Amino acid sequence: MDIKEIIEIGAQLFKGKVGSAGGNMKSADIVSALTGLLANKKGGIDLSSIVSNLDAGGLMNIAASWLGDGSNNSISGSQISKLFGSKKISSFASKLGLDKDTAVDGLTAAIPGIMDKSSKGGSLVSSIGGISDALGGLKGLFG
Repeated sequence: MDIKEIIEIGAQLFKGKVGSAGGNMKSADIVSALTGLLANKKGGIDLSSIVSNLDAGGLMNIAASWLGDGSNNSISGSQISKLFGSKKISSFASKLGLDKDTAVDGLTAAIPGIMDKSSKGGSLVSSIGGISDALGGLKGLFG
């Protein structure tokens, strides 16, 4: 599965989570906003920074569940807000014409799904030798 397909899955999860609050949002607009939120300076998707930020925030168990086999741990809206920061969340919400709370709510579904689908067979952690190697592997995959 390529990154475009993964982001599209994230867009569908986002749209499903915000429901009617999202109005008539188009999937392409959500894909664009998610890509902007997750982009690195090279134009790639920077999923490794999400894992790093989760680790720094003491939330490595959440990241490990997303990258490994089995069910995905949930993430709260406040954890999503801390993960990306107010400026990025505001920009993301603005691109979609949403308030910040609705945008954050949608991201609580989209981000775990994107991370899960980014791992090989849902098990990037075990396939490359543990969570520290997962960081390096994600950097290699997504620039």
